[in-house]
Amino acid sequence: MRTTIKIDDRLLAEAKTRAADSGRTLNAVVEDALREAFARRATANRPARPKLPIFRGSRVVPGVDLDDSAALLDLMERAER
Repeated sequence: MRTTIKIDDRLLAEAKTRAADSGRTLNAVVEDALREAFARRATANRPARPKLPIFRGSRVVPGVDLDDSAALLDLMERAER
């Protein structure tokens, strides 16, 4: 798509220099710069993943039904004694 934008003279000169140094067109350099800027912003706005607690110790006791809350309570009370 063709469009017209206003760019600071020094910024345009630097973009032209980078394009010439890399053997690419000015258009390609500007497009890549925009893609990088948008990708950085998307990454910066992404919420950090919460840290989940890690529990170490014994594994699930054989024969314990995790759907039976009464049995789990009995097991935990016995472990506290």
